[in-house]
Amino acid sequence: MSDSSSPNWEKQVIQTVLLEHIKEQRSARRWTLFYRMIILSIAGFIFFHALKWDLNPSSSILQQSHTAVIDIRGPIDADQSASADNINGALEMAFDTKLVKGVILRINSPGGSPVQARQIYDKIQALQAKNDKVKVYALIEDLGTSAAYLIASSAEEIHADQTSIVGSIGVIMEGFGFPDSMKKLGVERRLYTAGKNKALLDPFSPRNPDQEMFVQRELDFVHQAFIQNVRQGRKDRLKETPDMFSGLFWSGEHALSLGLIDGHKNAGEIAKELIKAENMVDYTPGVSVIDRIANRIGASLQGIDLHSFLKQKLK
Repeated sequence: MSDSSSPNWEKQVIQTVLLEHIKEQRSARRWTLFYRMIILSIAGFIFFHALKWDLNPSSSILQQSHTAVIDIRGPIDADQSASADNINGALEMAFDTKLVKGVILRINSPGGSPVQARQIYDKIQALQAKNDKVKVYALIEDLGTSAAYLIASSAEEIHADQTSIVGSIGVIMEGFGFPDSMKKLGVERRLYTAGKNKALLDPFSPRNPDQEMFVQRELDFVHQAFIQNVRQGRKDRLKETPDMFSGLFWSGEHALSLGLIDGHKNAGEIAKELIKAENMVDYTPGVSVIDRIANRIGASLQGIDLHSFLKQKLK
């Protein structure tokens, strides 16, 4: 009898163990789902408020006077983050926020479009003329040359590290010429235009002295406009030399002696000593959503930290 019931007993035990295991798995899945829902709810809450705070930094729960910081990084171009539309929009937001006591333009750029740079330059001049209580200060980090320096020259003061690269006040247009190579290869250039100068700067055509003279004249015009803007912004602080507007660049230490910059203060020192608002708020446009969320969390924990004219390139 025991021999015949033994298999049934073992079967029942196995079934019981399996059922208990299944119950534990279901319970674990329920708790996992519960925890995931909580995490998603918290993430959604943070995400919503991060975007809300980003649209209006002054609506942050940290209602304090602060210094607005706007980064100008990489090429200055209409298709880049450092475009006139982006930077000017951030400037307008900063000047429209009553809690902003001053603005720091944190620059790390080799330059770019003179048109984009002049639009930013003009915007800064206009905003400061409209509200002279909010001053704009430029801080050059590693690089502030050409069109980037043009922007900086519109500020109340320019600061840079002793080893920063500053200047390069000049205009450049680049190109190549291949007519001799084509001749050696037996390649015939077939070009059809309406207008004798329509193929201006064509790299496969021979050099044309009249066209080169025309290009040089236009480059000189842009260069003079650049120089005029720098002189207007820097005024009598410039100690002009024959090489100042030749396209040369200088270290921050030498730039100070030439009057191209005003000092070597960092962002914190500018905010604390010059603007008198030690808290700094990042108004830089184009920050990714993840960065916004991370910065807002940091702000909640330790203080306020919200967050591309022809082919000429000033370089």
